[in-house]
Amino acid sequence: MTVAELTASVLAGRPSPADFDVTSAFWLHHTTRLPGADVTYRNYYVLLRVGEVFGACSFEAGELDPAYCADTSGRTLADVLTSDDPLPVRIAALDAYLAAVQPHHTSPYAEEVVLPAGTPDVRAKARDAAVAGLLDVAEGTKVALIGVVNPLVDAITERGGVCLPCDFNLRETASGLPVARDMREVIDAADAVVATGMTLSNGSFDVLLRSCREQAKPLAIYAQTGSAVARAFLGAGVTALSAEPFPFSQFSSRPSSLYRYRTDT
Repeated sequence: MTVAELTASVLAGRPSPADFDVTSAFWLHHTTRLPGADVTYRNYYVLLRVGEVFGACSFEAGELDPAYCADTSGRTLADVLTSDDPLPVRIAALDAYLAAVQPHHTSPYAEEVVLPAGTPDVRAKARDAAVAGLLDVAEGTKVALIGVVNPLVDAITERGGVCLPCDFNLRETASGLPVARDMREVIDAADAVVATGMTLSNGSFDVLLRSCREQAKPLAIYAQTGSAVARAFLGAGVTALSAEPFPFSQFSSRPSSLYRYRTDT
């Protein structure tokens, strides 16, 4: 299954995405620099609210104009999914549909992990420890990390893993590890793979999924972007998922939840 095939299945299925209206559309930009770090993370998100849930997708600077919000509220998800809107908007719509049909907080297959109240670095470390906890990392296990988050690099290495980082926007991790740009290079060298849901927003998710399937390598996804979309691939290439629906942990200092899924297939 590919993302396009999943979208086609949703459009042909029930309940129909034509029955779900976008109540609100959001364009968000925020930056983060954790204490002691020399890297500023710059994040952009498109969010579509449908009922009690939000569909979310990240995007690159300049990829989406904030003015899109005025024209998106009130549209149906079917309209967005069949439009020529930018890919991040369509991923957010797909995410909203799948989350509306089965919210993470009501899924019988999800393990809720409550992140503690605290400062951004405290909450980031707790979140990334929860992600790393999805991995079966023995001493010396080579873990490809697609999408570098420095606390997650640390969480992998603290468990005895050898982190092989890959990111389009970084050249070196905070701990000094070189960062590859070609994810196939690190996947080929790895025993297991951890990847960001942002691969959905740049169109590389299908390549990632196919590579891990062909090499029979476990693939864990950590996702704010498209967390319900990634969930649809559990057992079909994705072996574990940390799903963090909006509002994300970085937007609050109070306790918040993420949802972990595992599969043996």
